[in-house]
Amino acid sequence: MTATADRVYRWAVKPLTALKARADAPVAARPEPRVISGLAFRLLLLTVIFTFAVGALIIVPNAASFHERWLRDRLQAAELASTAVEALPYSMVDDEVAEQLMTIGGVQAVVVGDQGVRRLLLQAPNLPRTPDVIDLRGRGTWARVVEPWRTLFGHPDRSIRVQARPRYRSGDYVEILAPAEPLKQELRATLVNSLITAVLVAGLAGLMLYAALAVLVLRPLNRVTRSIERFAGDPESDPETPSNRRDEIGQVERELARMQGEVRLALRSRARLAALGEAVAKINHDLRNMLSAAQIASDRMADSADPAVARALPRLERALGRATALTRNVLDYGKTEEPEPQLRRVPLGPAVTAAAQDAGLEHSDIKLVRALPARLAVTADPDQLHRILVNLMRNARQALSDTPEAVSGTRPPRLKVAAEARGTRVHIRLEDNGPGIPPRVEERLFQAFVTGAGREGSGLGLTISRELAEAQGGTLRLVSTGPQGTVFELVLNA
Repeated sequence: MTATADRVYRWAVKPLTALKARADAPVAARPEPRVISGLAFRLLLLTVIFTFAVGALIIVPNAASFHERWLRDRLQAAELASTAVEALPYSMVDDEVAEQLMTIGGVQAVVVGDQGVRRLLLQAPNLPRTPDVIDLRGRGTWARVVEPWRTLFGHPDRSIRVQARPRYRSGDYVEILAPAEPLKQELRATLVNSLITAVLVAGLAGLMLYAALAVLVLRPLNRVTRSIERFAGDPESDPETPSNRRDEIGQVERELARMQGEVRLALRSRARLAALGEAVAKINHDLRNMLSAAQIASDRMADSADPAVARALPRLERALGRATALTRNVLDYGKTEEPEPQLRRVPLGPAVTAAAQDAGLEHSDIKLVRALPARLAVTADPDQLHRILVNLMRNARQALSDTPEAVSGTRPPRLKVAAEARGTRVHIRLEDNGPGIPPRVEERLFQAFVTGAGREGSGLGLTISRELAEAQGGTLRLVSTGPQGTVFELVLNA
């Protein structure tokens, strides 16, 4: 058995080849992680450690089982030898026969106990050390586990007295005296074989797990990493098509592709905003000159005696004033910044009337319904509130003008503006009976350049309106939309 263990040991213990690190790093500034710190190596190491742990849990009971089986084999052989001795006249054997019997049984002495009487059938030799007693009739689990290791690490001259119930004869017990060294040698060989088997199983399981992880996990993760690095270097590069996997890796690939698409759209929107800001900056100077000329002309019209001119002049002056103020702030908006709002108490009724005039509702077929409490006011910037209301009303007018019901007259177009105070907040609702917002636009309604208003829409009105509302401590949201109409709600401080 020892020779077999040595052959297996020489075959198993061979130099392991080192793992080859991947040298093709996708980005020169980002070196590839070392193999020893990689995920695959850690999983391989954990697999080997856990396999060894399981092997240890198997080796310990196997050693205890082998130890007890070896002792019972010697007891059985000694019991059979004792029956041969008792068959002789007066149970007397000469020294040569006794030595042969003990050699066959692998023991040094045999004792039989019957009704409290000990009979020495095979004489024991003189021993340099007191033997250890192992009683197989009533041992606990802890004793069974500890005894093999006492034998393995015990003194070379150690002997064992083993007692057990007889199987082939009558009596209370059979006792043998055996040297521990042969048991130690065979136990060591058994443990070496078990350890080598555990090493081979651990190494094979680790390599198989590494190969499986490399195919199922590491390669897809490397592909995802390369996609992220390529996107970071060039967001406008062609996206990599996700795989059709249904597991977590496939979900990561699809979510990454979706996120990259959203980031591309955001970058393109930002680029368009930057281009818009640059274009507005170029025309801002000329526009201010034109508005100045128009304002001079309106000042001259103040001297006119025409009653129609006198009625239209305040509205014209108000529009020119707001346009001039907007041109002064347009560069700040091009930098995605709005001027700080100048908050004051603003009566809501006149503000709605002025916004309806500038939104083109005064001379349209749209019926404007006001449900505003008397003397209701909000705390807001007058110009910014006007811009919010004009944007919402103009969007409603465009939606209502394009409906087939409005063209045919089956459902007269209507826009209702209602408001109520709730504690310290004022809720302003704008409800139209138009066709509603398309589903493809509804989820991204407040993003820049998203429009469902046809060719007249620029996709910036609602984005600007929400920013203005939040700058004044309020909110703007879409309450509902559908075939029966659309409802927006503007909330401001009272």
